[in-house]
Amino acid sequence: MDEISVVGYGTMGKGIAQLLASKGYKVHLVGNNLKKVKDSLKDIEKNLDFLVKRKKITLNERNRIVNNICPCLGKKSSGKSKLIIEAVPENLKLKKRIFKRLDSLNKKAIIATNTSSLSVKEIASACKNKKRIIGMHFFNPVHAISLVEIVKTKYNDNKTINEALEFLKSLGKKPIVVEDSPGFIVNRLLIPMVNDAAFLLQNNVAAKEDIDKAMKLGANHTIGPLELADLIGLDIVSSIMKSLNKSLGNKYKPCQLLVKMVKNKKLGRKTKEGFYKY
Repeated sequence: MDEISVVGYGTMGKGIAQLLASKGYKVHLVGNNLKKVKDSLKDIEKNLDFLVKRKKITLNERNRIVNNICPCLGKKSSGKSKLIIEAVPENLKLKKRIFKRLDSLNKKAIIATNTSSLSVKEIASACKNKKRIIGMHFFNPVHAISLVEIVKTKYNDNKTINEALEFLKSLGKKPIVVEDSPGFIVNRLLIPMVNDAAFLLQNNVAAKEDIDKAMKLGANHTIGPLELADLIGLDIVSSIMKSLNKSLGNKYKPCQLLVKMVKNKKLGRKTKEGFYKY
């Protein structure tokens, strides 16, 4: 898998592209707006400059990583890649449209979705060759979290899953295999806890700082649930809860405070304000 396409240039797309490039892979960072894709590459360069400043990487390493990433519009590059990783927003219609196009452009590549909550089987339904469509759920920040969930469907064969496992191990990740189900493992357990923390704040049970402190000190979590929501993005948290609610019922209804904050564009770290200000 010497050439890999990453479709999507948001937080996850940038993080995945940077990781792959740092491991020596040639990466096509793909989007439908070349200027925005190039702007995303500039964001990656800023991240790398920060690492150079902190002496985490050398200037030569920084330049090598940047040179391994090619911003592009996609048709040609996606057609040549041995692996394609989709990382666009959590919109089922959008993902199905993209997968249908990718399936027609490239007849051999494994095509993976980075969805955090949508049905991989449903995404694969847009494709003719369904056995090579899998979930490859990275976590944010991509470079720091070792876990990746490989989500398999009834269509996958062992060859596809094993190739995905070996590829992720080459990145230094610790992949696990999970059946296609709402929220997979981590988000099925974690996001409802974040939602419940928002309910605690909404109902004035405790201050946000104390809710976070309670889970850090009482449950030995490294980050509190409201701090985590800001890191993930409140829009992502809300989207996952809506997906769980649709699949599993009212037990997973998103907290109104969370919905209101998303409506007001208070999405967390990426907008400089969520439950906390940054």
